[in-house]
Amino acid sequence: MPRPLFLASRSPRRAELLRQLGLRFEVLDVDIEEIRGVDESASGYVDRVAREKAGAGLLQVAAVPGAVVIGADTEVMLADEVLGKPADAEAAGAMLRRLSGRAHRVLTVAWCVDAAREESAASESTVEFGGLDAPMIDAYVASGEPFGKAGAYAIQGRAAAFIRRLDGSYSGVMGLPLFETAGLLRRFGVIAA
Repeated sequence: MPRPLFLASRSPRRAELLRQLGLRFEVLDVDIEEIRGVDESASGYVDRVAREKAGAGLLQVAAVPGAVVIGADTEVMLADEVLGKPADAEAAGAMLRRLSGRAHRVLTVAWCVDAAREESAASESTVEFGGLDAPMIDAYVASGEPFGKAGAYAIQGRAAAFIRRLDGSYSGVMGLPLFETAGLLRRFGVIAA
């Protein structure tokens, strides 16, 4: 009998990606404050938030025998600056102008935890945008798609037309790197080896 799997995320994209692996799981609503510490590196921040999400999820299902929880965080980075989710249309436009015509990194860290252990996997990709002019940015922001997305864009949506080159994991940029996540779940006995 498979172990009960839980996704500690409200992200519909992460749920969609996990379903691609053919898995049955329940979604947990965790509320983790996503604020980078003063001396915290960008990668350390992403790792910590993902781990805290998984840990908070495990606390919710501690009474479920054999429960396995996946938590993840994805951030868009320019150098060591983390571009989080835009607060409003102005912030979204500003982020997209900064990404226009240049390459940036996208880091996703996934943590898998159960009552006895925890393990993580990371996926870092480089995404290069073509040049975006003001009408393109304005139309994209007006679509509403940038909101709730790290770096103010969704690779699986209209922003796919902005991407000149991707070096790395498409699913990782989307929010859950499937190759790495499947490896974690095999090691936790959720997916057959």
